[in-house]
Amino acid sequence: MNDPIPWLIVLPLAWASAAFLAGPGRGGRLALAALTLQLGVALMLANRVAADGPGIHRVGGWEAPLGIELAADGLSAVMLLLTQAVALPLALYARAYFAGQPQGLRYFWPLTGYLLAAMNALFLSADVFNLYVTLELVGLAAVGLVAAKGSAGAVAAALRYLLVTLLGSGAYLFGVALLYGAYGSVSLSVLAPLIAADAPQAVRLAAILMVTGLMLKTALLPFHFWLPPAHGGAPAPVSALLSALVIKASFYLIVRLWFALFQPLATPAAAQLLGALGSGAILWGSVMALRQTRLKMLVAYSTVAQIGYLFLLFPLLTHSTSGAAHSAFQGALMQVLAHGTAKAAMFAAAGAMILSAESEDIAHLAGVSGHQPLSVFTFALAGVSLMGLPPSAGFLAKWLLIDAAIDSGQWGWIAVMIAGGLLTAAYVFKVLRHAFLHSDQVTVYRPLPRMLEWPAFLLACASLALGLRASELLQLLGSP
Repeated sequence: MNDPIPWLIVLPLAWASAAFLAGPGRGGRLALAALTLQLGVALMLANRVAADGPGIHRVGGWEAPLGIELAADGLSAVMLLLTQAVALPLALYARAYFAGQPQGLRYFWPLTGYLLAAMNALFLSADVFNLYVTLELVGLAAVGLVAAKGSAGAVAAALRYLLVTLLGSGAYLFGVALLYGAYGSVSLSVLAPLIAADAPQAVRLAAILMVTGLMLKTALLPFHFWLPPAHGGAPAPVSALLSALVIKASFYLIVRLWFALFQPLATPAAAQLLGALGSGAILWGSVMALRQTRLKMLVAYSTVAQIGYLFLLFPLLTHSTSGAAHSAFQGALMQVLAHGTAKAAMFAAAGAMILSAESEDIAHLAGVSGHQPLSVFTFALAGVSLMGLPPSAGFLAKWLLIDAAIDSGQWGWIAVMIAGGLLTAAYVFKVLRHAFLHSDQVTVYRPLPRMLEWPAFLLACASLALGLRASELLQLLGSP
């Protein structure tokens, strides 16, 4: 394992294929062992990037543009770490979850392995066509996981998700074709110096199509319509994977393309538009979360809101000094990490409470704190990070974004972030209020195995710990 880059793709492909051949429902133990190894490989790669700088692996020894190159820099190394670090405890959680709730287990392990392989390949791809291929594979695996439950609602949500995936990928692929027609290459390293402010109109159209397609996959308002039914209706381990990791892949691509490829074409008006859409997502998603009566739908609409914070990066970077731009970039990427860990924990804790109460209705969770105190505590800890309270990673992310907004005099974004934090507190405390209420209606809570609670608790603690020990990750992220 001299070069860790290819192993992050080969390992999940291998164990996913083995799980598929083993038969429906099998492969959990193999997945745990392989995910532990993948986390070690991701740590090895991060250490290598921190010590030696970005690394390149040429598949088959062929250089670009003829060959396929895999590249790892600080940003991709951090995303790879997040993916493996979240997937491992969720795999522990999934084994316990499906032991008592087998709907959706049949092909969960192979689909999860293929999903992780595609995501790892996406973070390492160095040309726009391979990014399309991996993006499509991520989407198809995610659709399969949503549909795996087999209910009418799950299939309907999966079909809607599939339509969005195909539309987004189709727009992206059309953009790739336009770039290839203009420059005769799909390599990021070849294209980057060729795209200038006076680029042909076809290249400008390619940028619009590719970014819009990725916004659709990220579920940014007004393209969010598919996310709540898909995330809210899937089994809890699937919801956690989709919300914590999958939507981050398309946002990662927007960041990568915006700053590495299309920056000469990025106008202040375009950046302000993305910020306005992000602000709308924060406020509208939070209000919708507050109005929900079903627990997982509340958490799903929370994801719509939290996505909005990521898109404040673009206006803050456009109108800031170099120091403030650095803070904005680090704040947005810290928000990716904070939301990834906290939302995985929140969905997992919600799934445990729903299994125990045998109801998803928030009003039926009265008194659950006395029966599942660790799950309720986990939900609250995850809420602390989403609200942006110290010492969580969510606090650090929002502090860095607010610092950039103050430095650039963009006070409107600060007001949006403060309002979003207050609305987040409102819907988190709505759940906690019911959890601690005494109800005259007697609910018989099922006892749950500890492995349904501890992995979620560890993820929530990780979101807090990131706020205390973020310096190494922020140094690894570097600048846009």
